[in-house]
Amino acid sequence: MTAWKVTEPERLAMEDEVKQLKVSLVAGRLNVVGADDGPARVEFSAVGDRPVDVTLDGGVLTVAHEFPKKWPGFFWWLFSGRYKVDVSVVVPTGTLVALTVVAGTVIVSSLRNGAAVDVTSGRITLLGIDGAVAGKIVSGSIEALTLGGEVELETVSGEIVVADSTARRVYAKTISGSVTCDLDNPPADTDVQLDTVSGEITVRVREDSDLRVSVNAVSGHVINAFSQLDQAGRGTVTGRLGSGTGGRLAANATSGTISVLRRPVDDEEADA
Repeated sequence: MTAWKVTEPERLAMEDEVKQLKVSLVAGRLNVVGADDGPARVEFSAVGDRPVDVTLDGGVLTVAHEFPKKWPGFFWWLFSGRYKVDVSVVVPTGTLVALTVVAGTVIVSSLRNGAAVDVTSGRITLLGIDGAVAGKIVSGSIEALTLGGEVELETVSGEIVVADSTARRVYAKTISGSVTCDLDNPPADTDVQLDTVSGEITVRVREDSDLRVSVNAVSGHVINAFSQLDQAGRGTVTGRLGSGTGGRLAANATSGTISVLRRPVDDEEADA
């Protein structure tokens, strides 16, 4: 095992292979990038009063704060400044990634085997990731762009945006917040489930999609741009797009508006 205790800005290059990355930080900014060339590396641009432990053992790269045994309660934000770091990690694209940050921003990009990201308060950005992707935040937003595979996103209070993605499965849920989902040529077996308790849902679907659609707003209304779909009252839309034998789109809101919008097929694809 190789170990470092980082107390100031520093760049660490890993001499051994990295197959798995685990990060657990109290506060700060974390950027994780997948790369096909060069060794894995960890670069600290800023380090707070509390050191960060970095270890590489058996292909597992760990970057972690030693968490306080007792949280300071009301004075949390003043206390968290002592832990605040700015760190970037570059790993092979096939690395398995699990990231936890209590307060801060996490950006993850260019990975093939998915990622699991858990933030209490802050922001999560996911870019160009395939595989199983899971993002969870209590207070804050999640932005997910150009994802494939299976995507599961959840917030308690915050916004979720999924755009330009071809994911086979998309599950997005927020308690108090909004969900925006832009589907880009989803696979035939796509399964999309969008839920909010108190908020709005906007879903944009290609006009040549092949989907079974079920949309319901309990104490709100549905805006529907597809004449092929049947609208029952103000709050329910069901039906089929295309043959309806492909994927499934379901959206549910307890209170709020659900908008099902039409996305034109790109001219180049239409002419192909």
